[in-house]
Amino acid sequence: MSGTDPSQYVRQREKGTRDLSYPDPPEPLAVPVYDNHCHLEIQDGDDALSLDEQLERALAVGVRGVVQAGGDIDSSRWSAWAAASHPRVLAAVAIHPNEAPLYAAAGRLDEAIAAMDDLAAQPRVRAIGETGLDFFRTDADGVPAQYESFEAHIALAKKHDIAMQIHDRDAHDEVLETLMRVGAPERTVFHCFSGDAEMARIATDRGYWLSYAGNVTFKNAQNLRDALAVTPLDRILVETDAPFLTPTPYRGRPNAPYLVPVTVRFMAAELGIGLDELCAQIAANTLAVYGSFD
Repeated sequence: MSGTDPSQYVRQREKGTRDLSYPDPPEPLAVPVYDNHCHLEIQDGDDALSLDEQLERALAVGVRGVVQAGGDIDSSRWSAWAAASHPRVLAAVAIHPNEAPLYAAAGRLDEAIAAMDDLAAQPRVRAIGETGLDFFRTDADGVPAQYESFEAHIALAKKHDIAMQIHDRDAHDEVLETLMRVGAPERTVFHCFSGDAEMARIATDRGYWLSYAGNVTFKNAQNLRDALAVTPLDRILVETDAPFLTPTPYRGRPNAPYLVPVTVRFMAAELGIGLDELCAQIAANTLAVYGSFD
């Protein structure tokens, strides 16, 4: 896509045999919140939603804005375009850890990091992300490139004084060690937090934010509910990771920011606090990390 209009970029999610219908909208939240991590350049479902449709549906149920995250040069450029073009969108830009070895193998990792540096200078790019380590999909040969990329992204977040969204899969100890060794940015978020209660305590003691996605509702995700239970309220964020990780009872169907209320209601019930209280805290946390959407 390099050199073309970023607004024309689109990806398609693999359809497979799952239910491709979008769930009905949930009951609106009385106190609005924000989806702090989604991938709206990825079209999904029988009837794919445009960016405008995504934002309109979200606003109608009390989701006031989204942070659109990139994972390579093209999706990061689209994310920056979306944020510059839509007042309810902020952007995060990065080379995903699974993409870093591919760029390195092609001799383009330095070029990719430089492109993120340029995008991060835009006023509505408020985070470097998603970056981190992923030892699930990348074999040992790709690990050095992941570390090189992660550390370069940490440096970019510090240089531009913006937040960082971490992708961490099967690499909990290594991510935490890297943040300690290199020094974490002031506003560090574990996107789609996947650790347990012990990791949640370590991360929040260090001042990091933990973002919970729809998988906190999954039957087999007790570790996430245990982590949520020990996460201080002022360290909690919520996300969809749309179009992925659709919350129960819609698991497998297309996800979108308008489904954030499903996850937030579940989280409030798990924490035993009022929905409005949790929403107000999540909104305040989101603005503290990324700044105003206005």
